Amino acid sequence: AARPGAANNAGGGGRIAQFKLVLLGESAVGKSSLVLRFVKGQFHEFQESTIGAAFLTQTVVLDDTTVKFEIWDTAGQERYHSLAPMYYRGAQAAIVVYDITNADTFTRAKSWVRELQRQARPDIVIALAGNKSDLGSIRSVEYEEANAYAEENGLLFLETSAKHANNVNEIFLAIARKLPRDQDQASSGNSGRRLEETGTESGNKMGQCCNR
Repeated sequence: AARPGAANNAGGGGRIAQFKLVLLGESAVGKSSLVLRFVKGQFHEFQESTIGAAFLTQTVVLDDTTVKFEIWDTAGQERYHSLAPMYYRGAQAAIVVYDITNADTFTRAKSWVRELQRQARPDIVIALAGNKSDLGSIRSVEYEEANAYAEENGLLFLETSAKHANNVNEIFLAIARKLPRDQDQASSGNSGRRLEETGTESGNKMGQCCNR
């Protein structure tokens, strides 16, 4: 399985593909926690709220291509909504995150998807992440409902847990496989995938708990 921080010994066969990816979703659904788990393999129980946006990078090796993600982790608070187009404009991929224990955040995720479909680039790859799957016993959004919505809208979909690292690497790898890499992507197989930590974080944070 791919692991953040694994050495990139195989190289990417010389081909490098760079993509801008943005995370969108309501406040406290776990956007920053997903990115931190993916880039650094870490989880903080009390993740500070993002102000504006934070920027990180991570590299995925897929067969003969090194895929570099430039990740913009946006703030979820409504007062920052007007800034969002600045981050998703030109993005080749987006992850829209909701909290499976909070149906309102799923409704908000649908709104983000509609906005991306209207205003982002037409070929953007959109993934839907139902985060906090470790709290499945108190879920308020059923997997089947979200999966059906994703299928109707051509979205990638996984339930994730930043806390337990479930499906976090997998959702980024699924996006990497779907993005164009200059040649046909058929038979990408399961070999040669690993992550190389190159992440640096910037962007202001303020103390507030509850992101998971």
